[in-house]
Amino acid sequence: MAVKKILFVNQEIHPYLPANEISSLNKTLPQSLHGKGYEVRTFMPKFGSVNERRNQLHEVIRLSGLNIEINDNDHPLILKVASMQPARIQVYFIDNDDYFTKLDSDIDVFGSNREDNDERAIYFARGTMETVKKLRWEPEFVQISGWISALSPAYMRLMTKSDGLFENSKIIYCVEPHNPDLAPFNPEILRKLKEDGIDPEYADKFADEKFDVNTLHKMAIELSHGVVFLTDEPDPEILAFVEEKGIPYITKETAQKGKPEFIELYAKIAESK
Repeated sequence: MAVKKILFVNQEIHPYLPANEISSLNKTLPQSLHGKGYEVRTFMPKFGSVNERRNQLHEVIRLSGLNIEINDNDHPLILKVASMQPARIQVYFIDNDDYFTKLDSDIDVFGSNREDNDERAIYFARGTMETVKKLRWEPEFVQISGWISALSPAYMRLMTKSDGLFENSKIIYCVEPHNPDLAPFNPEILRKLKEDGIDPEYADKFADEKFDVNTLHKMAIELSHGVVFLTDEPDPEILAFVEEKGIPYITKETAQKGKPEFIELYAKIAESK
């Protein structure tokens, strides 16, 4: 089998954040695919709850220093890296004091209740895209998980056309269980996306949405080639949206039966146009 490159863009990974069903899957799946001959790299935010000393994170100076402008404000990109054991998979952490420092008001490790979650998601998506561009590492597949990662398909597919880095990448979006603590996104997100260079035609498709988590799912699915439902029962609205688009998907029940189902999904997506 020819080596395939898979980029994982995840909200949470164990052991960097507490173990649960999602964070554990985001550790075991890359390791399983790495063991099958895939070349794997992973990105996640460097939330304030991530212990840098215990997990041996260190800054990558050559990949840091870029200023990301959001809503007329510059935010320096800080890139840190660790090695996920035992497979020694590289995990890149997107860090910034403005967006990922732990606050006393945070009600979970992600700060899901923050009013600036729209800008935090933009920053993470943009920071991930810019770092992969610097690495010149072109993945065949990109698997995305978590609300803070949901804008990554837009940046990868709509803002890299000139250099073609993600032109041939197939994107798989994972629909995670509903997070009741996630604050509604500011509708100004569409203006901010357009100002950042996102195609207005894409952004305007969601102008009438209420900007809850389902809107984030739709924004990601619109530009994805496959979907994995990591919920007990897929939300009917999102399932209907996926089926309307004709996008292949697997359910949580299928995903939990074993990792081969993911590889079969990759194979099916690879054959699609």
